[in-house]
Amino acid sequence: MRYQPLKADFYIGNRQNVISEMEEGAIAILTSNDEFPRCGDTTHPFRQNSDLFYLCGIDQEETTLVLAPWHTNPAYREMLFIKNPSPEMITWFGHRLSKEAATQLSGIQTVFFNEDMEGILHDVMCQCQSVYMHLPENPRLKPSIETKEIRLAKQLRTDYPLHTFHRLAPILYPLRSVKQPEELRALKHACDITKRAFLRALKAIKPGKYEYEIEAELTYEMIRNGATTHSFAPIVAAGADTCILHYIKNDKIMNDGDLLLMDFGAEYANYAGDATRTVPVNGKFTPRQKAVYQAVLSIYKDTIPLFKPGMNIHKINDFVFQRMDEELIKLGLYTREDVEKQDPAHPLFKKYYMHNTSHFIGLDVHDVGQRDWTFEPGMVLSCEPGIYIAEEGIGVRIETDVVVGEHPVDLMADMPVEIEDIEALMR
Repeated sequence: MRYQPLKADFYIGNRQNVISEMEEGAIAILTSNDEFPRCGDTTHPFRQNSDLFYLCGIDQEETTLVLAPWHTNPAYREMLFIKNPSPEMITWFGHRLSKEAATQLSGIQTVFFNEDMEGILHDVMCQCQSVYMHLPENPRLKPSIETKEIRLAKQLRTDYPLHTFHRLAPILYPLRSVKQPEELRALKHACDITKRAFLRALKAIKPGKYEYEIEAELTYEMIRNGATTHSFAPIVAAGADTCILHYIKNDKIMNDGDLLLMDFGAEYANYAGDATRTVPVNGKFTPRQKAVYQAVLSIYKDTIPLFKPGMNIHKINDFVFQRMDEELIKLGLYTREDVEKQDPAHPLFKKYYMHNTSHFIGLDVHDVGQRDWTFEPGMVLSCEPGIYIAEEGIGVRIETDVVVGEHPVDLMADMPVEIEDIEALMR
């Protein structure tokens, strides 16, 4: 294991919090993510289902968690089902968890191998009145493939049509959105690795190099510091591509006079760092680049203190949208008179700033949480204003991760962001 696991007490507490919200006589079932084949006998790198991981800490494929707190057999009230680590499997694929190791990680005393699940699950279903199951719920994404969770939900509805089925997300997502001290430490570690990767990349950026060479520097520094991988596909975009929000080809030459926008983050213990920095390829901003960068930096600095209890993403956006008008007018992109005459349904700033300022961060880089949720202490969100002037080939975004509180905490406060600091480091 590349990372230091969180303590089992953390997962025990999470399960207790979920159980306390379940109706009496109900059970909850969560499954791991699928493994996806790549070719022949190889698969894509496995990434655990974040909801399952949050409740048991098991980072292994073909895992099922069953919570049956009202079962007459105390041994069946919390159960894990895992792969049987046969000698043949270990010969081909290496270490797999034993029952004892699964108990040590999760705090769950009853662990079975998967071949025992069918009979035991039938016993549990016969003693419950309703079932909580989780399916991914994100307004911006509808799964296009039938996941393991969906297949299991369909099967149970077919086999037990008289049971009542409930969504687990309304219980689980609010709990996940407020980070506990153990989670904040993991997130800070992910952010620290992200900062180290940025500092390494700065030393390698030069005209004539390819964007993917800088991606390689980021990757190397993350992996050597214990990150599992990138928390999302990194964006390393130079020149005109700085204005493409989700550019991930990273295959262009960086030219003298270009800006380079890097949006990236390390994943540590399944927790995501997420940062963006924009730097001059030749080590020195032009006057126009500097003006655009300073406009974004000013908004960035003004917005971080707003991540306080009682706010929400809509309120953050409203503030940033107003500041965008002020800064874009200063940059000469339109006038105050233009703003007064604009179509409210199509505000002028949207041409230069077309995304939101914030999203929740945690076990997923775009973590559970909606834009209208009221901020609570311990929530973690991105702060990422940007200005994109496509006709000038100038795109600037600056991003950090902020812990909500009366005094918000910038998890990347020590990651260089000032113009003079970036230029000095690149010298």
